[in-house]
Amino acid sequence: MAMYLPHFSWLAATAIALSCLTPAAAAEFKVLSVGDGDTIRVTGTTDVNKTTVRLACIDAPETSQAPYGNDARRALQGELAIGTEVSLRTKATDRYGRTVAEVLKGTTNINQALVQSGVAFVYWQYIEGCDLETYSRLENEARLKSLGVWAVPSGIQRPWDYRKNRKAGSGAN
Repeated sequence: MAMYLPHFSWLAATAIALSCLTPAAAAEFKVLSVGDGDTIRVTGTTDVNKTTVRLACIDAPETSQAPYGNDARRALQGELAIGTEVSLRTKATDRYGRTVAEVLKGTTNINQALVQSGVAFVYWQYIEGCDLETYSRLENEARLKSLGVWAVPSGIQRPWDYRKNRKAGSGAN
């Protein structure tokens, strides 16, 4: 004869519901290098495969956008020293074959931290799948505090416009 356990059913239902709110398990990686303000290279903690990761949801100034590109790179290096263990919340693979992901160091979302400190912009064109409300709030707070790229009264050219103008200026189609 089956025994009725009302608390067990409630607890099981709660556990199942909470598991739906928890992000999917993210793979563990170690940082090998920082390319620029929004690109890193990682390797799996259990294998030797190397992966280039483009940080999702954000766009940092290009290295040639002095001094802001180098500031963004230094900020990312400060957050992710070589050997740092990170988790990835993968969003996509871009046209260059890079993994596009949010990078987590423990519970810290590095992508959001870069926006919050004013060294990167929210990449509005590619915000799908990201926490729009949080990214928007963090960028607005950085702007209001005049942090990083927001310290320039007239503003700096957005990285996506900078790349587009450089491409147009180079004669590329």
